[in-house]
Amino acid sequence: MADNRTVVGIDVGGTFTDVFFLNEVDGSCDVAKVPSTRDDQSQGIREGIAQRRDNLGEVSLIIHGTTVGTNALLERKGAKTGIITTKGFRDVIEMRRRDRPETWGLWGMFEPVVSRDLRVEVDERVLADGTLHTEVDLTEVKKATTTLLERGAQSVCIFFMNSYANDANEGAATKVVKELWPNEHITSSSEILPEIREFERCSTATLNAYLQPNIGDYLERLEGGLREGGFGGEILIVQSNGGVMSVDTARHFPVRTALSGPAAGVIAGAHIGASAGFPNLITCDMGGTSFDVSLVADGESALAAQTAVDFGMVVRTPMIEITTIGAGGGSIAWVDRGGLLQIGPESAGSDPGPVCYGLGNDRPTATDANVVLGRINADKPIGGKLERLNVEASKAAIQTHVAEPLNIDVMAAAEAIIRVANAKMAGAIRLVSVERGHNPEKFVAMPFGGGGALHTGALIKDVGLSKALVPRFPGVTSALGCVIADMRFDRVHTLNSMLDDLDLDMLTREMVETAEDGEQRLAEAGVTFEGIEHLFELDMLYVGQTHTVAVRLPLDFESIKAGIDRDIIQGSFEDAYRSSFGRLLEGIAMRVLNLRVTVIGRRPKFDLSILGPSGDSSLEDAKTDTRQVWIDGKWWEADVYARLDVPEGAIVPGPALLEQPDTTIFIDPDLEGLVDRFGNLVISRKEA
Repeated sequence: MADNRTVVGIDVGGTFTDVFFLNEVDGSCDVAKVPSTRDDQSQGIREGIAQRRDNLGEVSLIIHGTTVGTNALLERKGAKTGIITTKGFRDVIEMRRRDRPETWGLWGMFEPVVSRDLRVEVDERVLADGTLHTEVDLTEVKKATTTLLERGAQSVCIFFMNSYANDANEGAATKVVKELWPNEHITSSSEILPEIREFERCSTATLNAYLQPNIGDYLERLEGGLREGGFGGEILIVQSNGGVMSVDTARHFPVRTALSGPAAGVIAGAHIGASAGFPNLITCDMGGTSFDVSLVADGESALAAQTAVDFGMVVRTPMIEITTIGAGGGSIAWVDRGGLLQIGPESAGSDPGPVCYGLGNDRPTATDANVVLGRINADKPIGGKLERLNVEASKAAIQTHVAEPLNIDVMAAAEAIIRVANAKMAGAIRLVSVERGHNPEKFVAMPFGGGGALHTGALIKDVGLSKALVPRFPGVTSALGCVIADMRFDRVHTLNSMLDDLDLDMLTREMVETAEDGEQRLAEAGVTFEGIEHLFELDMLYVGQTHTVAVRLPLDFESIKAGIDRDIIQGSFEDAYRSSFGRLLEGIAMRVLNLRVTVIGRRPKFDLSILGPSGDSSLEDAKTDTRQVWIDGKWWEADVYARLDVPEGAIVPGPALLEQPDTTIFIDPDLEGLVDRFGNLVISRKEA
């Protein structure tokens, strides 16, 4: 009888699609890595699963981190979207917060994702206190809907002023639009973000509508293809906050997938680091197109209330704080007009890919530099796309585009490319650590992705980190994160009340009803949980301030049901404010702006020790070869090991290369690596 207890985690990157298989019956695991199919990511997913499972009936659960939404936003390839809004407010999405793309000077252009001719106004008005001043003119709503359809809109956002305080007008308008609109791509701002501040609500709701057709069509293709192949289990989608949601929820709230893929890597990093005894770490995900950095402190990833995916494209939903730069393996190296060597942000991606792929690109990438330097084995390319990499083609491209413009030899040029890439990565790490008050010496780097482990030494030495922790399967770490991610429901609601005037009965009722709604949404996903956790937060500030402080209430759900005390709220705010700013503002009244409720369904976490070495080999047995590697201007002879065969407790001195199907690890001459019981490689400075 076929075993149908396999859980599959899938992360789709710009170059490769990574798949992690976990058999929940016997604890065994496997990985696969295939080239991403950019035109239709679902095709690459099916190919990746087929590498290790002939029968999709063996798979019980698929958890997927997707970049469909991310790519659509960055490339502005979402649907043609219309906005129906309050008379006089059609330009909210364009005026933003009056920021500008360039800090200095008055130049810089911003083009909103919805052109002005697709932003239609109707007569209605709700006051800031929720008073219904003017009922919405439904005849105008019908006319606006018809106008948008005639102008080719595929999706629509209904955004009315102050609908967070009273959604009656927006609800009535949405009902009318649904009667006329030919599809389900309709977004109501009060449903997406019932929170004060009009631009953030307009931007988030509009981007949700902008993504709905893309995400909806993609998920339909994915689900349909998997069902046709015999898959009968559940599909979950990773959210930007690190939790997962059902496919139906993802179709309705696609904006929550804006940073879906990178978030899964941070979740995996936090779990792996905590298991290995390193609760403070900085995850460094280097894929084919980007380098994503996030800080994990005391085992917890940092969440931001909002982020700007690109300039002016603000998404206000909880997201793991991730800093992204264009420094992936496929990032193109070039010399600017000033004679300075640059890396990225343009990337060769998976098609045509680096020059060494031989698929048409003639401009050198970071991968080409690593191939020329001997750090990547040309005879063992990862991903199964090619039998061999073309080293000579990489050399020729570096010679033409970098060495000759800089008047240096090709090896120096290749090393310069890596040094510039390393400098960009180090800058991103400092941004999330030093510039936020964290001492790098107390943190461990966790490099993963297909290329992260090739740059470990530079990350340690350039930033001053204590050491690095390379996971067992660096190239598929984000896919592993999908497997262990919890389900999560977040909801925000604006209260906008002075603390002294706050209706505590109303607050208790809001908390309980929202939490119970979250529990119901989790139950509808059809997934088993080890437990349900509830988190309650208030956004608070002193009167006269603009920015809020997140105040976590130290109460469980049962305590909340019994009623909340005003003194607990005040004490929690003062603790949070003092922690952030060092002192309180005595004698100034406090305001409660928003209520945030989070319901987390804790999914089972598998024992990472199953990834550990078998213990049947020695370090010498794992050694496969030696190879010449160019380091600091000269050739070094580096030992080459089959990484998955290196036993627990083995110490690997640099210079060394550890090869495995999903990545290559490079250990600098002055560093060494220790294999722990989970199969992680802990890289640190050699003892003097």
